[in-house]
Amino acid sequence: ASRIGVAAHLLPGLVEAGTTLGECDGIQVLATAAHDTASAVVGCPGRGDDWAFLSSGTWSLLGVELAAPVVTDAVLDANLSNELGIRDTTRLLKNICGLWPVQECRREWSESGRNYTWDELSALAAKSPPLPAVLDPDDRRFLAPESMTSAVGEFCRESGQVEPEDAGQTVRVVLEGLALKCRRVMGLLEDVTGGSIRTINMVGGGVRNRLLCQLTADATGRRVVAGPVEATATGNLLTQAMGSGLVESMHEMRDIIRRSFDLDEYEPRLSAEWDDAYGRLTDFVTEK
Repeated sequence: ASRIGVAAHLLPGLVEAGTTLGECDGIQVLATAAHDTASAVVGCPGRGDDWAFLSSGTWSLLGVELAAPVVTDAVLDANLSNELGIRDTTRLLKNICGLWPVQECRREWSESGRNYTWDELSALAAKSPPLPAVLDPDDRRFLAPESMTSAVGEFCRESGQVEPEDAGQTVRVVLEGLALKCRRVMGLLEDVTGGSIRTINMVGGGVRNRLLCQLTADATGRRVVAGPVEATATGNLLTQAMGSGLVESMHEMRDIIRRSFDLDEYEPRLSAEWDDAYGRLTDFVTEK
């Protein structure tokens, strides 16, 4: 703290997740896993050491759980973050775009009188031809444009690709872009850790979009296990259970998750078209 000019006495002490902090109106208060994403990773049903987590929502976080931080130039160059997890674990991850572009397109369509439900948009996207254009969802133009639909069309036009003609095509391009970006980050994670990722445990609201789950499996070539939706609440609950002595280990916690929720599995449907699309994505990526 002193190195950045902050008085140390102003900061609270560090405690392990699950530590009892006291009581409030007779209710025991325990430390959480630190924040929502940390709790969501605890709430993943991961098994073994060859899985990655994908917390999917408005924004997404993709990474792996490790026994120690990876502090190398390669990690820095890839713009990956080491975050402290529970029980001395480390989350090595990258923040990437989530369903934000689709949410903004839906809001825009609603304001013009086209009130699509999420299921309707997914159905329209599923009926649209695959991979009509490749989009980098983390391009800065998609952060806060005046018109998200125009921003999607502009990206396709400026990159020499066909612009989406309707809502289904627009959503399809965005979802496939999200899936392809996951493939890129998975490669970065494997490169810096030297490990092999066989399964993506996808949690959060994004798992309700079955098309996105399947596209993620297809684009990355990995099996996707989707659920639970409320992984943050689940992970927080189990962290408190561990702190209270009701659960002994993270292995037991994740076994409870696997036994308590209906998890959907998506096997990858490999094709040369995805490899071609990924090659095109690497030409458009504006950041690592």
